Amino acid sequence: MAASFLGRIFRAFRYRDFRIMWLGACVSTIGTFVQQFAQSWLVYDLTKDPFYLGLDLFLGQLPIMLFSLVGGVFADRLDRKKMLLYSQYIQMICAFVLAVLFATHTVKVWHILTLSFVVGVGQSFGGPAYSALLPTLVGPEDLANAISMNSIQFNLARIIGPTLGGLAYTVFGATWCFALNGVSYVAVILSLLVIRVQFIAPKTQTSVLKSMKEGIRFIQDREGLTPLVVLAFCTTLFGFSLTGFLPVIVRTIFHRGPGTYELLLVFSGAGSICGALLVAATEKLKGQGRLAVLALLALGLTTAGFAVSKWLPVSCFLIFLAGAAVMASASLLLSLVQLIVVDSMRGRVMSVYNLAFRAGIPLGALSLGKLIPILGVPIAITGFGLSLVGVASYFLIVMTKAPTFRRQAKSEV
Repeated sequence: MAASFLGRIFRAFRYRDFRIMWLGACVSTIGTFVQQFAQSWLVYDLTKDPFYLGLDLFLGQLPIMLFSLVGGVFADRLDRKKMLLYSQYIQMICAFVLAVLFATHTVKVWHILTLSFVVGVGQSFGGPAYSALLPTLVGPEDLANAISMNSIQFNLARIIGPTLGGLAYTVFGATWCFALNGVSYVAVILSLLVIRVQFIAPKTQTSVLKSMKEGIRFIQDREGLTPLVVLAFCTTLFGFSLTGFLPVIVRTIFHRGPGTYELLLVFSGAGSICGALLVAATEKLKGQGRLAVLALLALGLTTAGFAVSKWLPVSCFLIFLAGAAVMASASLLLSLVQLIVVDSMRGRVMSVYNLAFRAGIPLGALSLGKLIPILGVPIAITGFGLSLVGVASYFLIVMTKAPTFRRQAKSEV
């Protein structure tokens, strides 16, 4: 019974290429969170201004808003594996540059902000390529499970990364955090060189602009896709900024240091893994869209509760629940989109979806960075949580009554 249950949860690992890609991506993502731990803490320590935390997040996501649609077109007409490799090379070089700047004691805040932008450029082309590549590594019946497993590796890294980051930062200093991230890219580069990708890019004379318009038109014409894109944007706009401002919360609410910051990140990551495991354990869900919106409602409520909590154990519990809610909703929404789209349009459609999903992160971070000095941490974050409750309530009341959204939730899953 237990073996059957575990086999159902981890069924995507039956595929060799998915296993290799999952392992390489996990190691690389751990390195990313090691760097992110040090980078967020140092930006706030260097400036003592939460606006710069938001600006750093904004500049890291800005290229995704600018270039993601172009990246989606290229993912449908170029070698997706090569696109991913070049993306990893760019991000690896940036990590090593930052390590050298810290080692030589020449780092300035503008260095960090500039490198965040360059990393975002690499991700704007690598993201659509990865989203389009993932479904080709497993069978269509295991796609939703593969997406959940991918979420698990991301959030497993959210637990391991900050733990290693806190240890490296305390014992060796920030330089080692950036150097470790640079080395971690070797794992994903090796995995990309080993896997066998079956996708063959079609030859086309269609212009990039026309290809982009085809992708947008496909989303408009395909039932259920537009609401999913809107939900993705609202999710990250109001629900993803919390972890980015944990250094401010730790300093101003709990009056503690990096250890508490690390603790909260670990609880958030653990909750996210549990949320992804719950999705992975299921087979085909009816009403998957409704479940995703209910998870967003829970995310809004737990975010608002976390904002007003001043007792660390309660805050740890609430950020655990928030992590579970955000990852369950993200996995459910993403699997719905991947199941709807056809492979010839996958790069372009996923670039639009990723653009909506990622655009909310910097806009939310920049807004929250401005609001916190004016309203204070509790009021600003509570406002974001309640805004997400409002969005989720709207979709529950209005959109689930719409025939297209209801049919999509029932028939596509």
